[in-house]
Amino acid sequence: MRIILLTSDALLFALLATFILLIFMALRKEHWRRPWKKVLEKPLGLLSLLIVILYFLVALLDSIHFVRALPETTNGALTQYSTQVESVLDNLMAPLGRITEKTYSAPLATKLYTKQSKLLPNGDWVRDYLPLTIITMTHAVPTPTIAACVAQGAVFTLLGMACLISVLLLIMSYRQHSFNQAWQRIFCKKTNFPWYTLLVTLAVLFFLISTTMLLIPYYHVFGTDKVGQDVLYAAIKSIRTGILIGTLTSLVMVPFAVILGMMAGYWGGLIDDIVQYLYTTLSSIPGVLLIAAAILSIQIYITNHPETFTTLNARADIRLLALCFILGITSWTSLCRVLRAETLKLRELDYIQAAKLLGTKDGRILANHILPNIMHIILITVVLDFSVLVLAEAVLTYVGVGVDPSTFSWGNMIDGARLEIAKDPLVWWPLTSAFLFMFVFILAANLLADSVRDAFDPRAED
Repeated sequence: MRIILLTSDALLFALLATFILLIFMALRKEHWRRPWKKVLEKPLGLLSLLIVILYFLVALLDSIHFVRALPETTNGALTQYSTQVESVLDNLMAPLGRITEKTYSAPLATKLYTKQSKLLPNGDWVRDYLPLTIITMTHAVPTPTIAACVAQGAVFTLLGMACLISVLLLIMSYRQHSFNQAWQRIFCKKTNFPWYTLLVTLAVLFFLISTTMLLIPYYHVFGTDKVGQDVLYAAIKSIRTGILIGTLTSLVMVPFAVILGMMAGYWGGLIDDIVQYLYTTLSSIPGVLLIAAAILSIQIYITNHPETFTTLNARADIRLLALCFILGITSWTSLCRVLRAETLKLRELDYIQAAKLLGTKDGRILANHILPNIMHIILITVVLDFSVLVLAEAVLTYVGVGVDPSTFSWGNMIDGARLEIAKDPLVWWPLTSAFLFMFVFILAANLLADSVRDAFDPRAED
């Protein structure tokens, strides 16, 4: 096989490397290490951080793309590769995404949701609920019951957590010279770090993941949609789009807001007037109109230059990146306004005035004195806006100016399910699945944002 590196993949891994570097830098500085320690010591902060990390891991696994080599037809011929781009996540979730049904099927069902025409051996046609393809493909192997899969998942969870708790107790008892004391400190909540919350969260996540992995070879856990595609597969694949929208948009938004906000607040005068004019004008224009015009322009460019985008993945990727860039351009104004006001206050402080009198250059003052003192505002705003940007993608896709229709996203799932709730019988699971995955992610991001805000805000009480 051959690795395929999309532009969004490269940006996501570059952001991951930058984030890891920032973590190592933060661990070396007490004024950064102390707030993050506060975040981890809060049960809700730790719980939300674990969920957000899980979503990020799924997005990273879905960002390692490759194509498989086709069987050789002649000896010595160049290796030909398939046009179907896969990811590591696709192989981990097999056979999801590879087996499609004829139409709808309910969650954990064994037959289609609606009656289909069936040819009898005597040549007659009847209408009946046909068995699912995923069931008929596993006839050679006895299909386990749902209860059996849940029981196996519970056993695996108990074994895994028993091993993890044993290792943790051994480490803590080695440091404290008492196994009993280590046990009490963890399960009686006598430590600053919420070990109990961590272990319970890991147990729940491990149970859900292991049970789902046991079910997916034999069942469609969240059913199938109109074209027979597995809904769970689509919901999990949509995680990458949500993560990219939140992270790449922030990458575009933050430099504009930080540079222009500090320039306007520090120098004032004409520069301040120009920056204020820019963000006031941009804030006055409806953001949906700007996004719609930009997305349509990108779509026209893609249509007129098909030789530049040879695959569907490349076309969908460039439209996703364009949406991230446009959202970043239209969402930097509020952060810029806050940073301008904070810089206006900081520039009047005594140590800034002393630095000016000593002849320190403006660039050094901005980098060494102004920027570190507004970093908490930048971090809090980025974390708070992350969930808003993920929701914005769903809304924009629903109105037709979001990501490409071939891209997996929660917005596309909601858009495709908007007419299904009016069907008889009711088809509720595609909309519910998209809502559930998006709700869990947004809730975790908001709870994490609250914890980060409380920890990094210098005005908050210790």
